[in-house]
Amino acid sequence: MSDARLFIGGKYIDLDAGKTSTRLDPVTGEVATRFAAATTADAKSAVNAAAEAFEAWSSSTPAHRRAVLSKAADLLSERAGDFIAAMQTEIGSTAGWAGFNVMLASQILREAAAMTTQVKGEIIPSNKPGSLAMAVRKPAGVCLGMAPWNAPVILGVRALAMPLAVGNTVVLKSSENCPMTHLLIAECLHEAGCGDGVVNVISNAPEDAAELVRTMIAHPSVRRINFTGSTSVGREIAKVAAEYLKPVLLELGGKAPLVVLEDADIDGAVNAAVFGCFMNQGQICMSTERVLVASAIADEFTEKFAARASALVAADPRENGPLGSLVGMASTSRLNALVKDAVAKGATVLTGGESDSVIYQPTILTGVTEEMRLFREESFGPVKAVYRFDTEEEALRMANDTEYGLSAAVFSQDVRRAQAFADRIESGICHINGPTVHDEAQMPFGGVKNSGYGRFGGTAAIYEFTDLRWVTIEDPNQHYPI
Repeated sequence: MSDARLFIGGKYIDLDAGKTSTRLDPVTGEVATRFAAATTADAKSAVNAAAEAFEAWSSSTPAHRRAVLSKAADLLSERAGDFIAAMQTEIGSTAGWAGFNVMLASQILREAAAMTTQVKGEIIPSNKPGSLAMAVRKPAGVCLGMAPWNAPVILGVRALAMPLAVGNTVVLKSSENCPMTHLLIAECLHEAGCGDGVVNVISNAPEDAAELVRTMIAHPSVRRINFTGSTSVGREIAKVAAEYLKPVLLELGGKAPLVVLEDADIDGAVNAAVFGCFMNQGQICMSTERVLVASAIADEFTEKFAARASALVAADPRENGPLGSLVGMASTSRLNALVKDAVAKGATVLTGGESDSVIYQPTILTGVTEEMRLFREESFGPVKAVYRFDTEEEALRMANDTEYGLSAAVFSQDVRRAQAFADRIESGICHINGPTVHDEAQMPFGGVKNSGYGRFGGTAAIYEFTDLRWVTIEDPNQHYPI
């Protein structure tokens, strides 16, 4: 068992000073982490600490911020073993998935470091003689970041890296499912030299989350909010942020389609479908939720897809298999309900099926129709469906027949045809001849429709975490009409 304390103003808060909560290992049921359950007073203290640190951090040179973020990337990599151990016990991740999290999160920090000198403005021609008019981007202030548990190092770092790079200070509300994993991120940044109060971490009991989030959003010093998680929670956060007229970046749920046209490389499409559907047990926002296959090749594709999926084995993540566990029994219950509903209404299970534990084997269904819950609901687990289509227009209608629009993919050996199809898919991300699960630190990451708005990554994120100011330098002796 490990202890995760609050980290405010560069100092840890004694865990025994207030209320605590626990996170259980989803596989063993033993206590993985005992963590501080912050009060609203703690939340205000974290924002105050960030506000106090803002002036010094925002006025620091790009070279200084770049050096800190680069050093933090090194420290993150050096502490990979700590992150892997925390993710295995807190959320049931495999060592491979945890290691990938550390690798990509380090890249995100390095990309953010490179962006410190890319915060640019412009000279705008003025109609006033002798006036120099400029558009200048400035740090917004304190940024509140809220990251989920499913890719905790990637998404925890993403919530902080670009805000820090452009000169903001931050408060991270850690996930109740992985408080230690998220705290480790702050430790790396602080050790890298960001300074007291620049990065603060608040953990909370699940029942206190809504009140704490509202308290921090309402705080006058919080000027930006970013949240990655479910659409239902994101909608509530957006409502609170709108109440206080504060911009919020939301990356929410998905129901990603992978479309396989009849001229696709079938083996390549099967490989992408297996990876996109079952990596991290399907607990990824970009996870392939719907596999849409042209009827002419559907039998061959489905046979190969089911064979590959049935060969994957989910197990205790400490056994170093390809798949680990679900995050908890609530996920198992939800997935069982989706399977039961579909089968009761006529769907067929090709491989896998219901489970009585967090070890849930890859499950594929066919014959899923609109009246079944699985058709619309995000499974966020290893329960997937294969659908058939006869024409491209039917495939496009099926791909877009969802409230979500995060990621998508289309397979065809005719790239022009695939690009024309991809152009009409309603999603923030679309890959041609690649899986729906793909992320790179420099790319503009985000969705449309109920998958959220705003973009993480690269130069697109500079816009999200800065304010644009109009500044003029004028003739002090200019003529005025009065």
